[in-house]
Amino acid sequence: MKRQLLILGLAAGIGPAGVAHDVITTRITWDREILRLVYSRCASCHREGGSAFSLMTYSDGRPWAVAMKEEVLARRMPPWGAIKGFGDFRNDQALTPEQMEIIVSWVDGGVPEGEEKDLPPPPKFTPDPPVAPVKGEVAVSGDYTLGRALTLDGLFPKSVPDDSSFQVTAELPDGGVEPLLWLSHYKTKFGHAFLLRAPLDLPKGTIIRGVPKGATVILLPAAAEPATAVLSPARQSGQYSRRPSAGTAPIRGTSVHAETLK
Repeated sequence: MKRQLLILGLAAGIGPAGVAHDVITTRITWDREILRLVYSRCASCHREGGSAFSLMTYSDGRPWAVAMKEEVLARRMPPWGAIKGFGDFRNDQALTPEQMEIIVSWVDGGVPEGEEKDLPPPPKFTPDPPVAPVKGEVAVSGDYTLGRALTLDGLFPKSVPDDSSFQVTAELPDGGVEPLLWLSHYKTKFGHAFLLRAPLDLPKGTIIRGVPKGATVILLPAAAEPATAVLSPARQSGQYSRRPSAGTAPIRGTSVHAETLK
């Protein structure tokens, strides 16, 4: 009888200690695919010394597997805070549908660890470089008409209510409309700039629409050396950096306020 129960237990995936084991139905592994996504999209916060719990090893990430799947499907993580496809941003940290499917397949397929030989080298975290002022930026609150031409490099939600959702567009003098940014449940604690993949020329007379009164969005001008930085989600120092993986918002005191450009 005991032998029959043991056979039944093994067939059900239960070991001698009564612990259920995951049935592996996917070739995707933590060591080969998932950890690379963690390094590129999550590790700036989810690491030892970061602003959130560590996901740097399989033993760190395994207890959070289902939560990882739920958060990425809801697009709450990574905390990009904007609708994909409304504006094109070079520092977009949101996962692609293909990357989301990799995580879903890994979780639904039994969360296999993989082999040590497939582990990627760990990322290097370096201090932020010196931050240079950004001259000519425009602070917009409510609808605003540009008093001069502006080559736009990006936008920074400087002061918006937490969990904000609104669309920002540029209505051109010829009647055309350019989508700039669609914030969706934007979390101020993960504040960051949204940097355009290619600078956008906005002629004099362009109307910036969609920023609620009481909120402030900074229009960042393209410089001779275009900015390439993302705000680190763990930081909000009120400065704007030009580094790809860490940085800050525009430096206070350098903004050209809207009323001075009318």
